[in-house]
Amino acid sequence: MAVEQHLEQGVLTLQLHRPDKKNALTRAMYSTLASALDAAQDNPEVRVILLTGGSQCFTSGNDLQDFLQGGALAEDSPVFHFMRALFDCGKPVVAAVAGPAVGIGTTLLLHCDLVYVSADAYLQMPFVTLGLCPEYGSSLILPRLLGMQRANALLLLGEAFSGEQAAVWGLANAALADGPQTLAHARQQALRLAEQPAQALALSRQLLRAEQREALRARIHEEGRLFAERLQSAEARTALLAFLQRRKQAVSC
Repeated sequence: MAVEQHLEQGVLTLQLHRPDKKNALTRAMYSTLASALDAAQDNPEVRVILLTGGSQCFTSGNDLQDFLQGGALAEDSPVFHFMRALFDCGKPVVAAVAGPAVGIGTTLLLHCDLVYVSADAYLQMPFVTLGLCPEYGSSLILPRLLGMQRANALLLLGEAFSGEQAAVWGLANAALADGPQTLAHARQQALRLAEQPAQALALSRQLLRAEQREALRARIHEEGRLFAERLQSAEARTALLAFLQRRKQAVSC
């Protein structure tokens, strides 16, 4: 399965498992993730959710072939369902990131409670380069966290950065030596959260997220609308097809 699920000691692990495609996300994978997050809300056995791609790769982002062939992104699209499910998740979410974390692989981390990365993780948001626009609240969150100039470099130029940089900038809680250590540490922290008093934890999460939450929800919706429009534009189609062609040439060399 492209998304593996495992519940142990109150921690529901959702692991992306599509190694031959660097865990590139398809609409079907988004649907599975969204359904798992929704189901976790009503399952008292789930105390914490651990989101990972394993010790080698988090995700190379969206599967562009899948997106180009899937037609327009509607409001009920699996990707938007996933975004809403993570944004509104009532259980703490811990992310363990090793290797590439591209596009939504980076922006989804902005909505996790705790984030642990390998020092050599590769994070990037190349939306503009692909003829698209920022998504999942990144155009609102990143300037506030990093300042406008650094946010401009990351979102307008699509500059990549390492896991070590992510930790220094406050986008991750800590950078670990390698993928296995990252996954082990993230699980340890998830288990610590699972042992916390559940109601106190839920209330504290609400308080921490309360400020400008509705403004963020509105920005996510607006970014999603514009992203869907851009995906159908000639400019984006040209950029995306050129990217896919370059990737095919690189693989064949």
